[in-house]
Amino acid sequence: MIYVVDDDTDFLGSLQFLLETDGFDVRTFRSGAALLQDEATNGADCFVIDYKMPNMNGLDLIKRLRGRDISAPIILITGYPDEHISERAATAGVHFLRKPLLDESLISQIRGALDERRTRH
Repeated sequence: MIYVVDDDTDFLGSLQFLLETDGFDVRTFRSGAALLQDEATNGADCFVIDYKMPNMNGLDLIKRLRGRDISAPIILITGYPDEHISERAATAGVHFLRKPLLDESLISQIRGALDERRTRH
């Protein structure tokens, strides 16, 4: 189960279609707050989280998830990279990709993160 968080509904729908077409089960959320209200977040195998969202950015959301002892792999995505975002993602222990050209890169990152998680358990 892949949980995807992005405030751009068009992009969110496209990403859901891409992932489902590749065989993943997907749940989508339009904000970090919506994800945090979901009681099944521990059931996620991987998270794909947009960095730039209103009210709570992706890194803040990641801190909140990790504070709940959620250890699933996380991929941070953004269409607005600044010079320090990849550094901050690495410090947070998450993968980082740039929008909009995610397709195969994202699928590869998810599969790699899931494989890595399986070998740790």
